[in-house]
Amino acid sequence: MLDPQADILLCCSPTDMRKSFRGLVSSVKRLLEENPLSGGYFVFINRRKTMMKVLYYEPGGYCIWAKRLDAGQYNYPSSDSSKMSLTRAQLQAIIDGIQYHEIKRFKRHVC
Repeated sequence: MLDPQADILLCCSPTDMRKSFRGLVSSVKRLLEENPLSGGYFVFINRRKTMMKVLYYEPGGYCIWAKRLDAGQYNYPSSDSSKMSLTRAQLQAIIDGIQYHEIKRFKRHVC
């Protein structure tokens, strides 16, 4: 379960999935210009968009969650910046293969 208060950042440039803890921590610092100890989740996807790794820090050490698709690709909107902020729902949509950026959202009234 993701921490509901934590930031989720997607690295918009393709990442070499041979990277492990040190390589991904370096990418967070260099490419995303973020502190990997911040408690945020840092999402990396390879060039073919078939593999995803999520790096995060918990008290005591770093954790990596990885998923490789058997078929299809991860879809996310292109961006000119090096990183993109995601909500938990957007990350789940990417994992589930839903193109959330093409879904029309309707206005809701607050009671």
